[in-house]
Amino acid sequence: MLDFDTALANLLAAARRITEVETVPLLAANGRVLAQDIVAPIDVPGFDNSAMDGYALHIADFAAPPTDFLISQRIAAGEVGTNLVTGEAARIFTGAPIPAGANAVAMQEVCSVVYGRVTVAMSLKNGANIRRAGEDIAAKSVVLAAGTRLGAAEIGLAASIGVPTLPVVRPLKVALLSTGDELVEPGADLGAGQIYNSNRYAINTLLQTLGCVVTDFGIVADDREATIELLKTASAEHDVVMTSGGVSVGEEDHVKAAVEYLGKLDLWKIAMKPGKPFAHGRIGETDFIGLPGNPVSSYVTFLMLVRPFLLARQGVTAITPTSLPLIAAFDWKKAGDRREFLRVRLNNAGQVELFPRQGSGVLTSMVWSDGLVDLPAGQTIAAGDVVAYLPLSALC
Repeated sequence: MLDFDTALANLLAAARRITEVETVPLLAANGRVLAQDIVAPIDVPGFDNSAMDGYALHIADFAAPPTDFLISQRIAAGEVGTNLVTGEAARIFTGAPIPAGANAVAMQEVCSVVYGRVTVAMSLKNGANIRRAGEDIAAKSVVLAAGTRLGAAEIGLAASIGVPTLPVVRPLKVALLSTGDELVEPGADLGAGQIYNSNRYAINTLLQTLGCVVTDFGIVADDREATIELLKTASAEHDVVMTSGGVSVGEEDHVKAAVEYLGKLDLWKIAMKPGKPFAHGRIGETDFIGLPGNPVSSYVTFLMLVRPFLLARQGVTAITPTSLPLIAAFDWKKAGDRREFLRVRLNNAGQVELFPRQGSGVLTSMVWSDGLVDLPAGQTIAAGDVVAYLPLSALC
């Protein structure tokens, strides 16, 4: 079996970046991948402004400043004041432009006002509580780099520099197939030996979370010819064809043979648990990904292998999450021969607890957990050991 790191490196090396670009309005950019650097056309802030409600002051000598000032004007956000001279103050509000001559702002909590004069009860430094023009963003600087996956913060940042649209990579088109005569759709009655098709819904949702456009082909019968025909159709119109189940070596597992008939398989047996078997190959110019049939194996394999591959195809630069060193609140005494991803969650003490049943069919473990412990092959864990914790929130 191929070790996990080598498999991931090979998979990423095979990821061909999409080159087609679309321009979309800001409110349609969530989850999309930026295709080009965004350069700020303006400074942000665009002018010196007050960082708080208070009084803008003209102080000639900060070493021996006056404490009493005449209030000469009032400046709200969106208004422009007049020049301040020595000994004058302007009532000013957060975000309002600093008037000419002002060189500090005293917060209103340290000020008292009597008969049109303000007394300041603390010393100030030159520039106190003033946000300078360009302090956040300098004009002509790159504020968002190509390959950034856009979220609320990035879209808000684009809006703050007046950019109404963003150039983004067109979404990946993914065909999703489920295999197995034992599968039944939710809402139907189960017959003897049948199970509900959970993988279809979990994987479809994960694909949409990554910004993919999904065509769901439903359940493929356990028949070689039917599998070949459907793979042929799906590969003609999509960037990626993805299946769950059918890539093992059983007599009823036809996907592997069908892909090899139509194209080629590059990766197959990978030393990870849960996650065996996994397949990657090509049908013509279309990538093929075969996920395991067991629901947890399918889910974890998607997070750890498929997610970075799909992000790389979209040109995302930050694809590898950073693990956190946390204390284990459990023992894991059996050293496995494969890289293991254990389902865990944080407890009130900030340590990680282990879900008691780690089987590849126990989907409740994915709902219960908030992360995975990345355990190298051949290692055990004793309570109190430091483990590598991967938050699930960083894997979606």
